[in-house]
Amino acid sequence: ALTDVPAGVEAAALAGAEAGVQASSPAVAAPIGAMLPPECLPSLGHAWTIGVLVGPQPTAEFLEPAYLDDLCTAEFTVNYDSARTGVRLNGPAPRWTREDGGEAGLHPSNVHDNPYAIGALDLTGDQPILLGPDGPSLGGFVCPVVVAVGERWKLGQLRPGDTVRFQLLAPAQATALREGEERTIAAVAEAAGDVRSGEPASADCALPAAPASVLPASLPALPTLPAPAAGLAPADAILHDSGEGDERIIVRRSGEDAVLIEYGPMKLDITLRFRVHVLMQALEDADPAIVDLTPGIRSLQIHFDPARMTAEQACELAVSADAALPPLEDVTVPSRIVHLPLSWDDPQTQLAARRYQETTRPDAPWCPSNPEFIRRINGLDSIDDVRDIVFDADYLVLGLGDVYLGAPVATPVDPRHRLVTTKYNPARPWTPENAVGIGGAYLCVYGMEGPGGYQFVGRTTQMWNPLEPTATFKPGKPWLLNFFDQLRFYPVSADEILKMRDDCLRGRFNVEIEETTFCLGDYLRFLKENEESIAAFKQHQEQAFEAEHERWVEQGLDTFVSDEPRPAFDLADEVPDGCAAVKASIAGAVWKVPVAEGAVVEEGETLAVLESMKMEFPLVADSAGTVRKLYVKPGETVEYGQLVAAVDPAGAAA
Repeated sequence: ALTDVPAGVEAAALAGAEAGVQASSPAVAAPIGAMLPPECLPSLGHAWTIGVLVGPQPTAEFLEPAYLDDLCTAEFTVNYDSARTGVRLNGPAPRWTREDGGEAGLHPSNVHDNPYAIGALDLTGDQPILLGPDGPSLGGFVCPVVVAVGERWKLGQLRPGDTVRFQLLAPAQATALREGEERTIAAVAEAAGDVRSGEPASADCALPAAPASVLPASLPALPTLPAPAAGLAPADAILHDSGEGDERIIVRRSGEDAVLIEYGPMKLDITLRFRVHVLMQALEDADPAIVDLTPGIRSLQIHFDPARMTAEQACELAVSADAALPPLEDVTVPSRIVHLPLSWDDPQTQLAARRYQETTRPDAPWCPSNPEFIRRINGLDSIDDVRDIVFDADYLVLGLGDVYLGAPVATPVDPRHRLVTTKYNPARPWTPENAVGIGGAYLCVYGMEGPGGYQFVGRTTQMWNPLEPTATFKPGKPWLLNFFDQLRFYPVSADEILKMRDDCLRGRFNVEIEETTFCLGDYLRFLKENEESIAAFKQHQEQAFEAEHERWVEQGLDTFVSDEPRPAFDLADEVPDGCAAVKASIAGAVWKVPVAEGAVVEEGETLAVLESMKMEFPLVADSAGTVRKLYVKPGETVEYGQLVAAVDPAGAAA
């Protein structure tokens, strides 16, 4: 699951545990839950109903109006590829209202990268993912609903095979849940503090052990989900909508503690990113209730303290600040040219693509070679053409934290260098650290290992240094890049990048950086001077893009169904006489089977490797013997307890 808190979590451990992630404290000598009346404890099980708020993006430009009804009537199953970054769900595909995401990507789920709220339901292609507390700050997928703050603890209890249903909440209902939960936790903490020392205990400290008889029986009950709210619709996500064209501003509800401000039409326009930047500067010190501000390509998220500000108040603040913004044409921002080494089509990125094809989606049209897919969808003559464009381009950093730890989302300054791709559908469970990929018209460098969806072009050095300050990573700033930096890649070999990566963390290799500026007015003049050749490039690209989409439709590759039933298995499958059964210790995908039937194995030797919750789980022989039968092969999925192999101890090597 997503948390270190075991089933039977103490009620007060919920305090401050956004998305249910606070580990039980070693200072607790005995479970306080055993001393509490039942009404103060959460109901735990394996069939969950989770309360969500409408927004930010359930509206008709993305999804059919009936989608919210589908969401609340369907039953989803927790996928084995779940972790603190996000909980993958198997279930029905969304009902889209558009064919693709344009420059954002070939799939209708693709949008120009925007900030995410904790608990957002992220439609990564046709598979939904509930984003956890370690999830990305922003990304390029539609999010129709967000888990209420008072319901986030449930994410921490989900495990593979659990079922999930969603219930829409009105904002007032979500507020009542959160406030009721906070009252219960505070009362439990205070009572426990009184028992121990006569002093009140804060809600975020460890609870002491105490006899059950001395805790008061009149503690306020932990609130439960109210009756479903009536009359909620996609339009409830919209708090404000005014203006037209590039002047349009939309403010969307993004859960209980955030709003998402969007500018202009759904297109890649660096002028819109400058407008976002100027608005962010105007709001930085506007109200102490603002927790943080996260910019996207054409959007800005205001994350606020829901105890001190409402979504409506945050909306009013943003709209007022926007009305007072100065003209943008003469805006100049600090910039740097950052020279990064790139191992083209690196062995680690090839491994990730192959692994995805074997364990997640065998018919993925972008596998086995992501560079070949990029060539095809952009109408280029050869993979060398793709390579040349990547190394010739200047990539302007428009966002940070796209996939964790200061990872940049960037786009070529020159539109003729903008290779357009689609993102993986569903998202990739594993991506090597500092892989470089392209999704839509954007490039990203992955800050850490984890899931991802961009098409690989190679691997570079670190975006984040957890070890120590160096000439590249300054004290107090472990991330490398700033907004509006310009990235330029130069080629190195796979062996060279490994050494550079090791040296970079220790200050033995430093990234070359040149200070400069970026002027929006100069850039707009550049676009005007080259508009004819830019238009010709885009026309050719769009024709190839459409041809690829038509091929997908013809071959049935344009959707991915995540709720296809798995073959049933019998826990009592017949095992050959005298053999020991080796069974799956967890639900997952079979990644490797390094032995064959008839092989003689030693005690502890690996018979198969399962991939689950972003980790590898080896299944080993309990004793030496001969492998009489294998019941699985790579790429198959298995359930907990499913028979994997039969080993005959009598066949051990002498």
